[in-house]
Amino acid sequence: MIQLEGVKVEVPDFASQVRGASKELLADINLAFTEQRIALIGSNGSGKSTLLKLLNGLILPSAGQVTVLGLDTRPHGKDVRRRVGYVFTDPSAQLVMSTPLDDIQLSLRTLISDKDLRRRRALALLAERGLSELADQSIYDLSGGERQLVSLTTVLAVEPEIIVADEPTTLLDLRNRLTLRRAFAQLPQQLIVSTHDLELAAEMDRVIWLEGGRVVADGAPAAVIPQYEQAMAVA
Repeated sequence: MIQLEGVKVEVPDFASQVRGASKELLADINLAFTEQRIALIGSNGSGKSTLLKLLNGLILPSAGQVTVLGLDTRPHGKDVRRRVGYVFTDPSAQLVMSTPLDDIQLSLRTLISDKDLRRRRALALLAERGLSELADQSIYDLSGGERQLVSLTTVLAVEPEIIVADEPTTLLDLRNRLTLRRAFAQLPQQLIVSTHDLELAAEMDRVIWLEGGRVVADGAPAAVIPQYEQAMAVA
């Protein structure tokens, strides 16, 4: 389980004329992530991405505590990142090798030292996602959806216990959004995703609505999403 207690995140406010001023990104966050599928919704700048980065220790809280499977992210960030896989909005930020096969083999280097075994395991992972024919294609020749699925596969390669995904459908067309949603639905891991895709959010077990760095509503999708839609329509 992931738990946030009294969490606040502040960063320097370089736009301020006041020396040493800071800007609050999150405040008064007290959450326990117990459900299998959780969505974070909210407008741009609401704090969704900041919250996700807390969950695998990419950033640390300015105050309060984040624990992941019993591990405090402050002293145990490296161990937390082994357990929590992070899928970026833009797969180009995650895919660093020239082909899907090379990228997945790179992810596997910490788990499998033998080169031939590593290649076979990478090919098997691609096959599990229906991506075998893309193994040796250039990353730059893949569609947005194919890149995102490869990106997800590189994360799954290291067998994390939890997956967090930051607006993973934002750059995708309808066909590829549906493909990625099906892939997410099949994951055995707990999934925590930030999204503007309310159809994706509606498929989750729980939805948390953030605005201004604070939790506005938290509950079942059928309860939270209509509140959010109404507020956005008024705004």
